[in-house]
Amino acid sequence: MARALLGKLLIRDLHGERLTGRIDEVEAYLGLIDPASHAARGLTPSNAILFGPSGHVYVYFIYGMYYCLNTSAHLPGEAGGVLIRALNPIEGIETMADLRGLPHDTKPKLLTGGPGRLCQALDITRKNSNGLDVTSSDSPLRIADDGTRPNKIRTTPRIGISKAADRPLRFLTDEE
Repeated sequence: MARALLGKLLIRDLHGERLTGRIDEVEAYLGLIDPASHAARGLTPSNAILFGPSGHVYVYFIYGMYYCLNTSAHLPGEAGGVLIRALNPIEGIETMADLRGLPHDTKPKLLTGGPGRLCQALDITRKNSNGLDVTSSDSPLRIADDGTRPNKIRTTPRIGISKAADRPLRFLTDEE
């Protein structure tokens, strides 16, 4: 699922405006068998989305200051998720800059390059987005397929974690 998300559009409807970016970096988390996954410790009230149906938003808070956007992604009866690490902004770029407190001519990488920046730029929080179905066309946060496919996908170890960091589960487009 992680590789399949590359090139898809992440669309956020916010106060009547559409904010859109193309997903260009993700990381896979393999549920119960992955010590870096929030599902590794088993089912809890806070991580239940990772055990539910695929395609639902799981938002968590890190370092006491940043939200991270994940979508549940797993086989039935299992747990897992995909962290959406970065977007290439397409639509609503000025609003993204405003939400990040940056000038309108800020480079895209500084707007949505990294999971915390991405969530700030799209106003994604646990309170307003956790549990949303990204596969539903009427969801205020959804993933859409416009047929774009990346020319090349790079695979690297995951970053920003201490457990199972060596696993090659980070995927980036060559356009990133």
